[in-house]
Amino acid sequence: MNDQEYMLGQVCNVLAIDSPTGYTHNAADYLMKEYEALGFAPQRTRKGGVLVKVSEGDGSQPQDGLLLEAHLDTLGGMVAEVKADGRLRLTALGGMNPNNAEAENVRVYTRDGRTYTGTFQLKNASIHVNGGYNDTKRDWDSMEVVLDEMAFSKQEVEALGIQTGDVVCFDPRTTVTDSGYIKSRFLDDKLSVGILLGYARWLKQSGARTRRPVYQHVTVFEEVGHGGSASVPDGVGEVLSVDMGCVGDGLACKEHQVSICAKDSGGPYHYQVVSGLIDAAKRAGVDYAVDVYPHYGSDAEATLRAGWDVKHGLIGAGVYASHGYERSHVKGMMATFELLKSYIQAE
Repeated sequence: MNDQEYMLGQVCNVLAIDSPTGYTHNAADYLMKEYEALGFAPQRTRKGGVLVKVSEGDGSQPQDGLLLEAHLDTLGGMVAEVKADGRLRLTALGGMNPNNAEAENVRVYTRDGRTYTGTFQLKNASIHVNGGYNDTKRDWDSMEVVLDEMAFSKQEVEALGIQTGDVVCFDPRTTVTDSGYIKSRFLDDKLSVGILLGYARWLKQSGARTRRPVYQHVTVFEEVGHGGSASVPDGVGEVLSVDMGCVGDGLACKEHQVSICAKDSGGPYHYQVVSGLIDAAKRAGVDYAVDVYPHYGSDAEATLRAGWDVKHGLIGAGVYASHGYERSHVKGMMATFELLKSYIQAE
């Protein structure tokens, strides 16, 4: 299996495991097993993330370790109320936008281990009945989960074991087209998780050595702002977040490229790191774009805000329709992979 096939397979595998922020243990279990199968010794952080050292380095730069960060947590919902008619009112986990989730199939996970399906719909969703259907603002109060159960009251739904605080996961609807496009919810950031696994596998199979120690931290609270705020190993001097690259009006990046972020809403990334990433992309002939993201925050910034004295950067495969039904391309995935190899300069 070549690198592209392996990474694409891993992306699809992790996308198939529900993991909204706060409910990531199943996906993290999967990652632990995959790193172990590759011959590494991953650790589970207290917050639930996965931390693994993928290269010891050659001993020349022991205090200049590099930490690669990607996040496993996604957007989702939580039951905020079981309503009198048996429908469920939700509250968002992360930046889940109800406008992008109308009529999506969902899974409801109860605290006692049961799973139920349903659909996220506008209240009174029948156009033949609701004359105000087109004019109704879609928000968490005007929309609800309709369960696929014969339960039409609060008491009947609660008898199923469903209660306030249960996690609601939206169907990712993952598909890969013959032309190489990857379409799914939650490519942010499971696409990058697959890329980090691919880079770890390449290091192991190639026997390549890096000059500095290299770690990977797959975080589980990025979507609520504190994923990268802890678990930085001793000796790390730089943090590189591998997240989605923004695609949209006013930006240069397309889905088939890797994006190098110079600045986002949290401020500029470290000047030397950004410059080094650009040089590495040129050196390797990688198809890249440099952009400024208007509405964005990363794990690397969470690391800095927690007080860690490190340089920081951000790259990622181009992803269109972020926080909605997202789209990228295998060429963007491979460009990100090749940029990592060039920047870290394994020999």
